[in-house]
Amino acid sequence: MPNQVCVIGLGRFGAKLATTLFQADHEVLGIDLDDLRVQAMLGRVTYAVEADATSETALRDLGIADMDVAVVALGSQVQSSIITTMLLKTMGLPFVIARATDTRHAEILHRVGADKVIFPEEEAAIRAASLDLTPNSIDFIGITETDGVHKLRPPEHMRGRSLHDLGLGHENHRLITMVIQRGHEYVVNPSDEEVIGDGDILVVVGSHEQVARTFER
Repeated sequence: MPNQVCVIGLGRFGAKLATTLFQADHEVLGIDLDDLRVQAMLGRVTYAVEADATSETALRDLGIADMDVAVVALGSQVQSSIITTMLLKTMGLPFVIARATDTRHAEILHRVGADKVIFPEEEAAIRAASLDLTPNSIDFIGITETDGVHKLRPPEHMRGRSLHDLGLGHENHRLITMVIQRGHEYVVNPSDEEVIGDGDILVVVGSHEQVARTFER
């Protein structure tokens, strides 16, 4: 079900988030003090407004109190992000996500009422590091510190061989193939006898160590 979302701060992170939410059919209000940033968002969100988010009057005039979610994406503007977060929760907004620059900033945001605090740069760095910077890694989602879901291009030695032969079938509980992407088609829960072809992409779940050992040798 689409939500009404307010994104406060239309820098690179806020603008990308607001655009993505709008493309996912949410009603998105973007707010920033910089008129150029606001103008750049016209047509990319439902509404884009130049306003001071540290003003309760301005927030109420924009109807923020009636929205479902607010994201405070003010980045390095630490004082403004804290004030804005506090105002949003005081106004009764049900869910407020705030962007923090460091752990101290995050602690203060939690204390003034933020329901969720995020560190976009840190999370992006961890995500990039988890790909091991190898040519076979395409994407990664962590499950625990040691395990995750990996999307990979099979190296040359795997092509023409079955999942069973490569130890990527269901009998191997340490590394299991969930999906084979074959062009525009997807083989979900493939059989152990499925043979890897040129251009195939595998989605496997297992330990990072096992993935590296299997796909990089």
